[in-house]
Amino acid sequence: MRTVKGATDHVVVVGAGLAGLATALHLAGRGRTVTVVERESVPGGRMGRLDLDGYRIDTGPTVLTMPDLIDEVFAAVGEQTRDRLELHRIAPAYRARFADGRTLDVHSDEQAMVRAITEFAGAGQAAGYRRLREWLTRLYHAEFDSFIASNFDSPLSLATPALARLAALGGFGGWDRKVARFITDPELRRVFTFQSLYAGVAPANALAAYAVIAYMDTMAGVYFPRGGMRALPDALAAAAETAGVRFRYGTTVTDLIRDSTGVHAVHTDTDERIDCDAIVLTTERHRAYQLLGHRSRRPIPVRAAPSAAILHVACDRGALDIPHHSLLFGAAWESAFRDIIQDGRVMSDPSLLLTRPTASDPTLAPDGRELLYILAPVPNLERGQIDWPSFGPAYAERVLDITRDRLGAGAIRGAELLRVITPEDWAAKDMLAGSPFALAHTFAQTGPFRPANMIRGIDNAVLAGGSTVPGVGIPPVLVSGRLAADRITGPVRTGALSRPGTPTRSPS
Repeated sequence: MRTVKGATDHVVVVGAGLAGLATALHLAGRGRTVTVVERESVPGGRMGRLDLDGYRIDTGPTVLTMPDLIDEVFAAVGEQTRDRLELHRIAPAYRARFADGRTLDVHSDEQAMVRAITEFAGAGQAAGYRRLREWLTRLYHAEFDSFIASNFDSPLSLATPALARLAALGGFGGWDRKVARFITDPELRRVFTFQSLYAGVAPANALAAYAVIAYMDTMAGVYFPRGGMRALPDALAAAAETAGVRFRYGTTVTDLIRDSTGVHAVHTDTDERIDCDAIVLTTERHRAYQLLGHRSRRPIPVRAAPSAAILHVACDRGALDIPHHSLLFGAAWESAFRDIIQDGRVMSDPSLLLTRPTASDPTLAPDGRELLYILAPVPNLERGQIDWPSFGPAYAERVLDITRDRLGAGAIRGAELLRVITPEDWAAKDMLAGSPFALAHTFAQTGPFRPANMIRGIDNAVLAGGSTVPGVGIPPVLVSGRLAADRITGPVRTGALSRPGTPTRSPS
């Protein structure tokens, strides 16, 4: 495996998102001096925050899975998650609501899910779920350590027995087709394929290998930190500071000082020079390349994932009877993905993710009030030609009306639209094509074909985050921090990287 050559005593990490924090903790645990430079005044990156009139709003991801990976990051500096963070398991993980009015609670526990599916679609579909669960488990164990959590230097790195095992499991077939071999009910199948949107690909076009996201979502458990999602980067940053990591908040890296052998210092907008032996860039890929003076040699341009419009809504407490996460499915499915991915328009019949964080932590809103987070997938700015400043307000009202209709009359009372975030807002944060989901996981942007975390010709610069390996989402981004640290120090393995089920969290 290719690693940084020469001294690596002092490493500068650009960005205090989850990738940067994970990198910093792994490096600090390996005896490196680490300085993190972050343009915002707080850690978190995409896991953003907004405090508004007594509401503590998470503006980034809301679905937290694979907490064992969080344990691994804290363990890098000899800490335990439970000493820094209070994580609660969410049950059910989701409630799916379908266009015909039926609902299905999605449970991580096998027996609870079998009972729910039997009631929803019959014993035959429940038996299919058991077989699907077995296949997803085998897929996860075949794939995680060998592919998701590994560095690749070239596509030839894939030529291993692990590749043969993945192929034998059908990992290079279609995700939707593979799930259909186990579950024939088309609505039930959505529960195990909608996650492909996180990868930026329609279920019919996604590799079955990415069904591991369904494993994480529906089997390994969904969690929520007390204090909101922001509590996770806050806890990681606090552990990093205890471990000796230095933070420069409110500071933007404007230039890298380098020669033919690599980067030797960063220059900031505060006119500060910070010398370094190596650098980890967790900025957007295009910004990292600009700082490094690197031009991509990919034969075709990278493709951004679809984007999202997010509504932050307040309403009266007591009227809602919904769990922490709900999936509000429209009647359309294949055409809905076609709308945003191919045709560049909003879904004519959108499926929505509804998160109610106050179901798990009422302190996130003022007394008597609730917080809702409604995510509607939309085209990114490259694919779509939507004038969001003029279109956005009316579209937000439409999405809110659809949410009301699907939850039932009177479900959302005293609604107040606190904030709407559109692709234009993501673009203002320098996200490619206005997408918070970075690069789509097409075949040409998967595994060793995804933009690498080291660039040939620049010996001591490493990349981390959603734009590089292994990909998008909280678990892959945390892994990317460890992979970046491995590029600097060489791999340090302490046993299995991630196995679901640890005793460090509350079961509530």
